[in-house]
Amino acid sequence: MAYAIRRRRSPQRRQPTQPHKKRPEYPLKKIQAQRFLKKLSDKDRATLAFFLKIHTYIDMTYEYTAYRKVEFSETDMAGLVHFSNYFRYMEIAERDFFQSLGVNLIQSIPHDLVGYPRSRAECKFSAPLRFGDTVKIHLAIKAIKDRAIDYQFRLYKETEGEDEPVAKGHLTTIYTELSENGELQSKPLPPELIKQIEEAPSSVLRPEQTSIL
Repeated sequence: MAYAIRRRRSPQRRQPTQPHKKRPEYPLKKIQAQRFLKKLSDKDRATLAFFLKIHTYIDMTYEYTAYRKVEFSETDMAGLVHFSNYFRYMEIAERDFFQSLGVNLIQSIPHDLVGYPRSRAECKFSAPLRFGDTVKIHLAIKAIKDRAIDYQFRLYKETEGEDEPVAKGHLTTIYTELSENGELQSKPLPPELIKQIEEAPSSVLRPEQTSIL
């Protein structure tokens, strides 16, 4: 007579459920975080980025350099570049800067006309430019506001040795929409731009002080 041996199964132990770990939230606004990061040394930035994983705040753009050959039509009867063209050079650097980011500087779609008119423009001249000179235009973001950007520009004449400073300028632009009744209405800066730019550190805005130190 055969007997069937039944094995008793040991009761399975239920694994304790672990609570879902949420990623830490950082309540700082982007611009506040950028200003905080600018005060840190490069070593502290790298350490903070490793632990908090905020590389997107660090790897953004705050400067751009454009180059242009001076045309004959840009000079006056004395053979010097007319002062009004220095503002054109600054606008050329701004245009190239936006193109490097893949963001439209001006959008002229019907019923959706937006751009960046200037609310302030100034330039201080220190040396002349002449026909055939190569001008280096350095753009740096001085301040980012809710609806505006402050730019600083340094213009240099390229030489065989050290580049010669020729001018320093500032532009303040406001993100604006042209309404159907012809009025300009300011708007918050577009997110696709905000996520790619940050304010420049003081070492970029005031390199002469850094060289002295």
